[in-house]
Amino acid sequence: MATIAQWIEGARPRTLPAAIAPVIVGTGAAAALGEANLGLALLALIVSVSLQIGVNYANDYSDGIRGTDAARVGPVRLVGQHKANPENVKLMAFAFFGFAALVGLALVALSNAWIMIPLGVLAILAAWRYTGGDHPYGAVTGVGVLGAVGVGAIASAILVANNLRDIPTDRASGKITLAVRLGDRGTRTLYAALVAVAALAVVGIALTYLPALIALVAFALAWRPVRLVLSGATGRDLVAVLAATGLFEIAYAVLLAAGLAWGGSLG
Repeated sequence: MATIAQWIEGARPRTLPAAIAPVIVGTGAAAALGEANLGLALLALIVSVSLQIGVNYANDYSDGIRGTDAARVGPVRLVGQHKANPENVKLMAFAFFGFAALVGLALVALSNAWIMIPLGVLAILAAWRYTGGDHPYGAVTGVGVLGAVGVGAIASAILVANNLRDIPTDRASGKITLAVRLGDRGTRTLYAALVAVAALAVVGIALTYLPALIALVAFALAWRPVRLVLSGATGRDLVAVLAATGLFEIAYAVLLAAGLAWGGSLG
């Protein structure tokens, strides 16, 4: 039976920056318009993190029962390494999805953003079908969209680094991810390109909110993981890339949000 520490590791804490960063940047975008609400931001953060943990457990379950996790390098695989009953892992995934749904309903009721209900349902379906199901895949403003593109690109880079590490085992088990299709070299290029997209998003935002350029400071943290990926790092070295990319995403989000808030106050 899995220990509490193994359940925590199975939640894959290194991936949580991908859930935290979009909320930080979204709050910054709202602050730029003078409409930030820290209470609503906290609820959104709980929803986002709960969905991320839920999808991590769902991924553990789906890959584990398919046998693609047996020889993975990296965090604990609760099902693949036979540390927990598969049904318990699936139950944990849906528990976090359910919690996210309940908090999401409270968020919708307080914000009157009813459009988020169908979007939330789609988010949960997408989270489950990331590796589950028959065909697994693994007020809007221009500034808000660019911010979403920036953090989304870095979140995608985290996934790309993870799939890069797993190319050998995925290919052997017949799991056709984008990384398997692109191959080792193409996947490494994609990782670097996603980091570049995040930089371009900052430049685009700076055309409206010049202080947003402060987010470029975060790229000092991106240098090492980009260098490791492009130099051919494999196996456990790519676990370090995951952690470093997550730290980079948090720094990017915090600095971008600060720049947006600053730019909004200047306007």
